[in-house]
Amino acid sequence: MSEQSDATEVETSEWQKRIEGEWHGIPALFDGQGNHVGFEYVARASEVSAEGARYWMDSKLSGSGPLRNRFELGATFDFGIVDSDENRVYTGPDFYGTGQPYGSFVEANYYSPGWQADLRTWNQVLADGDTQVYSSVLYDGWTVCGVFNGVYKRTVDRATNPATQTFVDQWRALEQERGSRPQVLPTKESGAWVGALAVDGADQSTSGQVQVEIEHRPTTLRSARHTVTWSGDLDRRYVYDRYRDGARTLYEGPEVWGNAMSYGRALFTTQHLAGADSTGVEKIRGREFLIDPQTRELAIVWQLLRGETTTHWVHGSLRWESR
Repeated sequence: MSEQSDATEVETSEWQKRIEGEWHGIPALFDGQGNHVGFEYVARASEVSAEGARYWMDSKLSGSGPLRNRFELGATFDFGIVDSDENRVYTGPDFYGTGQPYGSFVEANYYSPGWQADLRTWNQVLADGDTQVYSSVLYDGWTVCGVFNGVYKRTVDRATNPATQTFVDQWRALEQERGSRPQVLPTKESGAWVGALAVDGADQSTSGQVQVEIEHRPTTLRSARHTVTWSGDLDRRYVYDRYRDGARTLYEGPEVWGNAMSYGRALFTTQHLAGADSTGVEKIRGREFLIDPQTRELAIVWQLLRGETTTHWVHGSLRWESR
């Protein structure tokens, strides 16, 4: 599930303007251990009027196993929302909770009575305005029971334009081919991910930019050394050794300690910064999404914390350069 909207003359929030139109994708479904178990064919949009906003999501689930039984709804999702750039409140009946926008990224946490799951959804609109990187992590209490993730494309005329219908079919076919792949970074090629990421304060009132470079040097077929440099409105530099163990990734110093879990292309990470440039209380919770294994574009969302207090959200996409 995710956010989207139809154009309307009613005054809407900045986030609502970003997500106008109909969005199309085929998110991959993973179990709690990171195994791919199916896909969800999705078209979704919202209708905004003077009476408020209502969202719908038409989905068709494929796959097998217990998650197929659990997440097969048999109806179109529908729920109301209080449109706001501060707190977007989901008013049911199919989802209850809230979401907070940070520029072109929104974090949402809500409950689905139909799926009987608590969801944490991260939705990121990329710089082209027509690409949306999406993930929903579903929980039973604090235990992950499933994950949906994928990349959506926006259209405004699918119902009437055969060319747009063909584009949607081709995009879904491409995403179906990519969606089940695990995130495996280059194993015999050095390079770097580089680019500018947006910086938004936790209070939603400040914004800026940071230039980021993630230098990647493979050390074995399952490990690499990363040197990460931020410059601009936030300055950081840290080095870590990264090890891949199936769906798990481990960060084992010298300046970052932590681990991560891969659900296909999306790596969900917790990193504790312990280097010379750190006070020892900073950490990053993030999602690093390898959109296309061929171009290696990496969509980033980092939640920067001091202790357990969020200070900034850093988000955007980085391009790959071989070196």
